[in-house]
Amino acid sequence: MHSIKHKGLDLASKLIFISIFAVFILLPLITMLSHIDSAGIKAVFSSAQFVPSVVHSLLTALVATVITLIISFTLAVCISRTNIKLKGLFGIIFTLPMLIPSISHGMGLLIVLGNNGILTRLLNLNTSIYGFTGIVAGSVMYAFPVAFIMISDILKYQDYSPYEAAKILGIGPLMRFTGITLPYLRKPLISIVFAVFTMIITDYGVPLIIGGKYKTLSVLMYEEVIGRLEFKSGAVIGALLLIPAVVAFLLDLTNKDKGNMTFVIKPFEQSNKPLSKTLAYIFCFILSLAVVVPIFCFAALGFAKRYPIDLTLTIKNIEKALSMDAGTYLLNSLIISVAVALIGTAVCFLSAYLTARAKTKLSRVLHLILITAAAIPGMVLGLSYAMSFSGSAMYNTIAILIVVNIVHFVASPYMMIYNSLSKINENLEDVGKTMGIGRVRMIKDVFLAQSMPTVCEMASYFFVNSMMTISAVSFLSTTSTKPIALMINQFEANMQLECAAIVSLAILIVNIIIKAVFRLITRRK
Repeated sequence: MHSIKHKGLDLASKLIFISIFAVFILLPLITMLSHIDSAGIKAVFSSAQFVPSVVHSLLTALVATVITLIISFTLAVCISRTNIKLKGLFGIIFTLPMLIPSISHGMGLLIVLGNNGILTRLLNLNTSIYGFTGIVAGSVMYAFPVAFIMISDILKYQDYSPYEAAKILGIGPLMRFTGITLPYLRKPLISIVFAVFTMIITDYGVPLIIGGKYKTLSVLMYEEVIGRLEFKSGAVIGALLLIPAVVAFLLDLTNKDKGNMTFVIKPFEQSNKPLSKTLAYIFCFILSLAVVVPIFCFAALGFAKRYPIDLTLTIKNIEKALSMDAGTYLLNSLIISVAVALIGTAVCFLSAYLTARAKTKLSRVLHLILITAAAIPGMVLGLSYAMSFSGSAMYNTIAILIVVNIVHFVASPYMMIYNSLSKINENLEDVGKTMGIGRVRMIKDVFLAQSMPTVCEMASYFFVNSMMTISAVSFLSTTSTKPIALMINQFEANMQLECAAIVSLAILIVNIIIKAVFRLITRRK
């Protein structure tokens, strides 16, 4: 009787979740694509800026992706394979770029290497950071922390035994790398390559600030929708920006490489060779400077009277930002981020429980819909929401910003908790039934308790990303619901870089505090 009741409840729950996600993930996309007509296609494809924008987007994204992967892999090896000190400090520094909007990285580069940049004047440089060079540099800074974390996580679970056997057989380092390391990394690297490429090609923050006349497709879409209110043209460009993400999604689904699912029999021995450690220290130190200097200079700019004319210290920029309602917009961001963290974490946990612990054909449908969200760039999602929910009760409210952020970021936290719940003994439910323990109590006392570190990581992920995102919310916010991150665009457009720096600093401080709080909570568990 209890079994039938549970199955009925599971079925109803899955149908409810599938319906909700279909409305908020699939319906907006279908609506956006349905707005594409011959006039919109003709307007975009006949534009003089279209072909150059496509070329610029592909070129910058490809180059930035290659550089990002090289840097990230080298950093991951330095941290996980060499016995250097200060790993915790380096780890914190390398994740700092994830805590501020991408647009802030572009501004940071301008402050350091722009025409009036600190290093430009100090070293009397004649090179220009604007255009291709600046977009690539800013994109690498924006994307490498994500790739670094993903590669580091993969290297953590690699078994040393094959390497040890190869050494005994006299196989050299190059052959070990090509014969053992690359095959092990093949599947995850494909996912990482497309994840980084998609992040870069769909971002408009960096190219908007530092691209100059070197326009990319994402900037063209931003200008069409925000500047000219040409939603049909925006829908065409949005569909084009969906292509790399969809290709990545399909490749990830079809590339089922079971060979990489290994267990660590013998962990890697971290190298104590003086040369390896010295090179690791040098590389980590150089990258730390490359991360910290632009962020620090941009943050310090917030306390300058008028850059670059008068660098006298002042707190008037804080007052100016507050007089333009920065305090209200910060409160908006906090409300949105807290709601996204709470609701998003709860939704992900319950969805993952239904897909990982109560498997049926409907579970696969729900799982597929949830991971589909990963294939939708933020700008495309925001535009599709603007087209789908215009005139509805939640349009022009904070509610739509909460929903769009949950959908925008749902895939990664969902996969975190899905993997975590999948690893827990599959017979626990049967044991619970035998002992007369109810489903709710099992979820609360067993599954939630065992996966609490993952739950904290999910909540942190939702909060931090909601605080700093500028993509999905750009098309949906109003003067009363605007998140504080969008003030950076506003200040930059008015050449008030000092106030933009104050806003970025506020976002960075809030996110650092939240990350620290969640780390403390996790350590106590």
